[in-house]
Amino acid sequence: MKPVEQSVTVTTSIPPIPLSESNRSVMTLDTREQPLLFNNVTDYLRQDTSLNVQSRAANGVQADLSIRGTTFEQSLILINGLRVNDPETGHLNLDIPVPLDALARVEVLHGSGSTFYGSDAVGGAVNMITERPSPDTRLGLIAKSGAGNYGSLENHLRADYSTRRVSEQLTGSRDTSNGFIADRNYSSNALSSETWLNVLKPGTTDVLLATSDRPYGANLFYGPYNSWERTKGWFAAVQQQLGSRTSGSFAYRKHTDLFVLFLDRPNYYRNNHVTTAWQSALRRADPVGTNTTLSYGLEANGDGIRSTNLGVHARNQGAGYVNLSLRSLKRFSLSAGARVQIFSGGDRVFSPSVAAAYALTGTLRLRGSVGHGYRQPTYLDLYYSDPTTIGNPNLKPESSWSYEGGLDWTPSHAPLTLSATGFSLRQKDGIDYSKYDLTKRWQAMNVADFAYNGAEANVRLRLPASQQLQLGYTAVQATSPPKGLISLYAFNYAAQSALIAWSGELPHQISARTQLAVIQKTTQQPYPLWDVSLARNVGRVRPYVRALNLTDTAYQEIPGVPVQGRTVMAGAELNWALKR
Repeated sequence: MKPVEQSVTVTTSIPPIPLSESNRSVMTLDTREQPLLFNNVTDYLRQDTSLNVQSRAANGVQADLSIRGTTFEQSLILINGLRVNDPETGHLNLDIPVPLDALARVEVLHGSGSTFYGSDAVGGAVNMITERPSPDTRLGLIAKSGAGNYGSLENHLRADYSTRRVSEQLTGSRDTSNGFIADRNYSSNALSSETWLNVLKPGTTDVLLATSDRPYGANLFYGPYNSWERTKGWFAAVQQQLGSRTSGSFAYRKHTDLFVLFLDRPNYYRNNHVTTAWQSALRRADPVGTNTTLSYGLEANGDGIRSTNLGVHARNQGAGYVNLSLRSLKRFSLSAGARVQIFSGGDRVFSPSVAAAYALTGTLRLRGSVGHGYRQPTYLDLYYSDPTTIGNPNLKPESSWSYEGGLDWTPSHAPLTLSATGFSLRQKDGIDYSKYDLTKRWQAMNVADFAYNGAEANVRLRLPASQQLQLGYTAVQATSPPKGLISLYAFNYAAQSALIAWSGELPHQISARTQLAVIQKTTQQPYPLWDVSLARNVGRVRPYVRALNLTDTAYQEIPGVPVQGRTVMAGAELNWALKR
């Protein structure tokens, strides 16, 4: 068998480069490889043990994401390289307006990404990438429908159209459930349209329009209350190629968050938050010699909020960045970059980064990197107030330095890849909801400086008969909080996360996958989660069945918020295509 080869577009570089040449710790998740074995993007993200997905409900409803022990607000979420973080609160960063069926892959950058993306990428960045329909298919239709316990229903649709000059992809999804306890029902809806045009001489025009609507019962989400919440999102983006080396982009996002504290007394206490955000960028990459690329660009963005609780606020910022990438200089490669971000009022942040790698042999490669990260407080951090929580308008921005060193082993005699990384993140003025007195309210504050230290490893092995085995492990330890401090979020991280997953082809053209994850939060005992999925991978009609949390483990990903137990979903997909 041939050695495993991977070639992807890494989030930290404009030109496509092989994953084995990246000087950073990156994981790529292919969302088109076995689509019937997964139903939402959080299921894919759980394959990376360095990610801590904290869901309050199934199907990613009110899910948070943290990377390498950092808080969920220190993770940056992107769609095609464009920011979708909500300026209201990091709790809504995975409230993605684009359906899963529109995505082709997800790239996860471990460690600081502020040099490339600006604020929020302290722990890392997750880039969700769409893909133009195949030119081999003129028309395509994929429709999926399934049902399961807790009154769960799922309906997904994707329609593709492709010609030489125009391609179009329409996707929609609707996932609903009656809830496993009272007031935990949900309806998760998303719809998107993406159009690719080859009609202008400068290059391809990419237009993405997306919207989402997610009402859900929020019983116990924020305390012992039978709450209710509804979020809506709108996202519009245009990206234009200006020749082979330059691209321009503009995106606009609107998001609403309606929260009711008591479902049976909706007028007693309610919040309505409306945020808007825009962003624009002009980027260019020039070759400098045979193996060197100089990438640089200018960006501008702004956001605002109108809220019954937080008031009316707005802010703007601009940035310039440059990155020099030297690849395949015999055994050595180097990437060095810097970013200057200027905020409303004149404050600025300088974020440099350096990453290098050295090939000890043809199969063993050492790499290391250092980078600066920062995060602006969200509007919730600054201005929120309710009976249990209060913001802090005097918060300072967070800042950090991220260090990592690792090795990649790809032996030529075996279909194996192994990646291992040690990392350390030194944080200053970290923001957390904390208090020193149990009788007081939670308040956003800059806690004392602290650090996250840890290691991660991932092994992928291709076996006979199209089988693949994955082993993953991540361990993180943070320095102790200040004496007497009671933390709500910063120290509720996954101290250890281990995963073993197998996938392969069974008789009668059945694809199968099973995954066992064991997670230990700092505040809990370890708990196992075992999932099994089966699906027919060919034919016009493709049945499937998925069993999540097969052992019916009782666990909480967020303290005080129980998650539903064993869930079994079964259904079928209609797959039709008109080839050229």
